[in-house]
Amino acid sequence: MKAKQLSVFLENKSGRLTEVTDAMGAAGINISALSIADNSDFGILRCIVSDPQEAYKVLKEAGFAVKLTDVIGFTCPNTSGSLALVLRYLSDQGIFIEYMYSFANGDVANIVIRPSDIDACDRILEEKKVDLIAASDLYRL
Repeated sequence: MKAKQLSVFLENKSGRLTEVTDAMGAAGINISALSIADNSDFGILRCIVSDPQEAYKVLKEAGFAVKLTDVIGFTCPNTSGSLALVLRYLSDQGIFIEYMYSFANGDVANIVIRPSDIDACDRILEEKKVDLIAASDLYRL
């Protein structure tokens, strides 16, 4: 099940992340999950939010370079080897993961992935009966 993720490109300088979170907070948009990757010149904030379309609009109007990307969310037991099993399903079918972030909550781990082929990934995970997270549920975590 595909969901929309925001990718926001930020200069590596103090206050830029605060500006993004201020803009979304003022618009009533909640951040459910996020990841930040950086290099020497800029960072990429990837996040799952309560209203991706509205967040996109708000951040564009605030002058940020932002795009919406399809990702897949799923859960697995928060136990050793559970994630490896799901990733094996994908790698055995030639799907690689461009990036991933996750967060655990008690006995369950929630994972967000950007696979090389999102439609094939979705099909494989459904066939293997992996517990996919509906977009509407992912936005509310």
